Amino acid sequence: MEILRTPDERFADLSGFGFAPHYVEVPALGETGPVSSHGEHVGTDGPREIRVHYLDEGPDSSSGHPAETVLLMHGEPSWCYLYRKMVPVLVEHGFRVVAPDLVGFGRSDKPSSRTDYTYERHVSWMRSALFDTLGLTHVTLFCQDWGGLIGLRLVAALPDRFARVVAANTGLPTGDRPPADAFVAWQRFSQEVPEMPIGAIVNSGTAAQLTPEVVAAYDAPFPDETYKEGARQFPLLVPTDPDDPSSGRNRDAWNSLRRFEKPFLCAFSDNDPITRGGDRAFREQIPGCAGQPHVTIEGAGHFLQEDEGELVGRIVSEFVASTSGI
Repeated sequence: MEILRTPDERFADLSGFGFAPHYVEVPALGETGPVSSHGEHVGTDGPREIRVHYLDEGPDSSSGHPAETVLLMHGEPSWCYLYRKMVPVLVEHGFRVVAPDLVGFGRSDKPSSRTDYTYERHVSWMRSALFDTLGLTHVTLFCQDWGGLIGLRLVAALPDRFARVVAANTGLPTGDRPPADAFVAWQRFSQEVPEMPIGAIVNSGTAAQLTPEVVAAYDAPFPDETYKEGARQFPLLVPTDPDDPSSGRNRDAWNSLRRFEKPFLCAFSDNDPITRGGDRAFREQIPGCAGQPHVTIEGAGHFLQEDEGELVGRIVSEFVASTSGI
């Protein structure tokens, strides 16, 4: 496995983004790599570890009374820059905020081959970073896009680590239902476009026009096309067929989520053709959704964190407060 690492200077002086970087290292092969009869990873060429970047803002978790932790998980093809409007709001309300960059995005390392990226490795990389290494507990998950496809798998696998969930413009597909036409069009575009315009893609998923400086910030992690293999591969990893390699594991995750009784809030936007109506599955099947003040974010596109980041930050803060006695 060959690893690319975006030069630090690409992240200097980004518009509205003054947060300090933090890093952990996780096994490069994830749980899907070849193992010996003794359970050890074998047969790997190149680095054994991948560096994962994350933001860590708010109260010091080492204090005697650690703050509530809000975990913000982004999707495709963004990075934790997407949360720059939400982080200050959550910190102002007294929360610790952790926002990782998925492998292949942001300041995290980027395997150079498309075949290095699988759904199961993405789940394993985040589990290793957030729970095996950082040891997060009593987590409030906010997840959008692939942040939900990965984050909800973590909730299903480690329900005791989570206190509550906020799902926004996301899903947990099994391939048992056909994907939306808008997703099929996006999938085709992502594979056929000669150069993947990351910043322009994010801009197309917002209701408001992004400034050139913000578009440039979304382009920053990708100096050239060789850094975009993860972004190229993600659309193909969404289970759109019942026999997809990850469909069975997502069905298992749904079985776990159907027993998840902790507070679960849906906060979808009204202007996202890909996930519109996706909250229905959560509200109908997850016990923790019952009686919660589910909300529709009006005037926001797929990347509702861009369009209404401060509002979404307040919604998450109020949800945590109302369900924890803060």
